[in-house]
Amino acid sequence: MSEGTTILVADDDRAIRTVLHQALGRQGHTVRSTGTASTLWQWIQEGEGQLVITDVVMPDENGLDLVPRIRKLRPDLRIIVMSAQSTLLTAVRATERGAFEYLPKPFDLNELISVVNRALSAPAASIPRSVQPREEGERLPLIGRSPAMQEIYRSLARLMATDLTVMVTGESGAGKELVARALHDYGKRRKGPFIALNMAAIPRELIESELFGHERGAFTGAVQRSAGKFEQASGGTLFLDEIGDMPPEAQTRLLRVLQEGEYMTVGGRTPIKANVRIVAATHRDLRRLIQQGLFREDLFYRLNVVPIRLPPLRERLDDIPELANHYLQMATADGLPTKVLSPEAMARLKQHRWPGNVRELVNLVRRLSALYSEEIIGVETIESELADAVSAIDHGPSSSEAGEDISLADAVDRHLQSLFAAHGDRLPPDGMYDRVISEVERPLLALALGATRGNQLRAARLLGLNRNTLRKKIKDLDVPVVRTPQVRRGG
Repeated sequence: MSEGTTILVADDDRAIRTVLHQALGRQGHTVRSTGTASTLWQWIQEGEGQLVITDVVMPDENGLDLVPRIRKLRPDLRIIVMSAQSTLLTAVRATERGAFEYLPKPFDLNELISVVNRALSAPAASIPRSVQPREEGERLPLIGRSPAMQEIYRSLARLMATDLTVMVTGESGAGKELVARALHDYGKRRKGPFIALNMAAIPRELIESELFGHERGAFTGAVQRSAGKFEQASGGTLFLDEIGDMPPEAQTRLLRVLQEGEYMTVGGRTPIKANVRIVAATHRDLRRLIQQGLFREDLFYRLNVVPIRLPPLRERLDDIPELANHYLQMATADGLPTKVLSPEAMARLKQHRWPGNVRELVNLVRRLSALYSEEIIGVETIESELADAVSAIDHGPSSSEAGEDISLADAVDRHLQSLFAAHGDRLPPDGMYDRVISEVERPLLALALGATRGNQLRAARLLGLNRNTLRKKIKDLDVPVVRTPQVRRGG
């Protein structure tokens, strides 16, 4: 830790200046503080200080606007930005302008001291370079000022100037695609396209063609060349949603692209350079899928370069008023009647568990805007809506999104309907029966082998198959067999 340094503090709040004086003084630093940006700028022009801590809202100038001027005059001077305007845009703009770190208010003093120590000990080469600031007044891509969201904002701000691959995990409806879009819209590739592909919505036999494209005549029905998502997203971001549902053969091809930086279309012979930033997302536990042999471990580590966990709504209940008001305003902008939630109604929303996360809240808000005549929505209306939602989850036939299991037959039926719908007026490729059966067989065999610790004789008995038949299916379907010894218990 560097001691004996001078730290310049600019904050309109005298109490915060006093706290920083005391805390940093105990660390051996000299602190000069002011309530105006003009005085801070004067000190900087005079060569004062080795570190600046500045608030955003100042009486005479926005602290963020001061940062690029400081960096131009004294590029080696570290700057820490504080703000009670704790939004993603504040974090991004602080980073863009060249701040060493951004701290949302209220902050923990121990965290501040840790950031100060890192800033003072960081080599000059590690100080962020300022980039061209973006336009003001942009629409917020993520809403919320809770501590859980502040960590998300800070992580995203650090990633904007990079092309690092990001893995976003979180429950269904938590807003994983919003995180991917924020990384694109505020990142270095924002002038390129944002292309999303949901692995769970694409029939298994079409995923490779969707990802990499295909040449004319590559398979039955390929009457012309088609560009895949990698080609469509060139120069931009490719968002691979529900990556845990990607079939093994497509996983192998994706891994090869990540390793070699190029790919070939289905039926193609010429490698194409991959020029995309990949953001993947899933609500599933990929480490568990790896243990079950359903997801490649090497692909996981290629995708999980920077993991971001998006918290469920029940872990950020303080964000509900801001979220609800935001979506009420959006509903009004879409032509629905203007509505306001009473304080009691808002308090009731904060007591709900939100199994459907932000998506559930959005749907509720739109129902309130569309179906109720009163301008002020009271707690009784909220109670009625939430009771209906709980009843639908408990008794409804299609409640899988809320976490309730559905029958295998229903799941297969839904998958087959989406498969036919994906082909429009055309029929799926011939040989559909065998492909569908193999999709059921492969996970069944993998689970049976996992349960028997790779013992094929026991797995064959469990499945009611001949051992030779099982061996042939394992080979034909490329089912992984992991043999693990049984742990003996006892003294």
